[in-house]
Amino acid sequence: DGKMVGLVVVSHSENLAKSVVELTALMAPAAPVVAAGGMADGGFGTCFEKIRDAIESVRSEDGVLVIMDLGSAVMTTEMVVELFEGQKVEMVDCPLVEGAVVATIDAVGGMSFEAIKEDLAKVGTTPKF
Repeated sequence: DGKMVGLVVVSHSENLAKSVVELTALMAPAAPVVAAGGMADGGFGTCFEKIRDAIESVRSEDGVLVIMDLGSAVMTTEMVVELFEGQKVEMVDCPLVEGAVVATIDAVGGMSFEAIKEDLAKVGTTPKF
């Protein structure tokens, strides 16, 4: 179907979320990855509508994984994900930058939703050197 697992990067900082997405685009430009950072007015925080709209923009039958930084990003994302109950839309607990890069490369490589989740579960425990 040409689709692949979508990824949403949620951060309190709009600039941080966009920068993480920019990095993933260097690794895998074809991947459906979007940023949902900051408040609607551009301020610091997390925005329910931005996260919901980001999920909608990359949603397909292959699913959407959401990676977030911390605190209210997690709580707000939990509320948004409830809207998609019964669909393949899930949060993943992993480091923001490393997780986004791994998920992006996995997605363009054609890996399944479940396989990408398994890879992301290892990201936080894999040594960098």
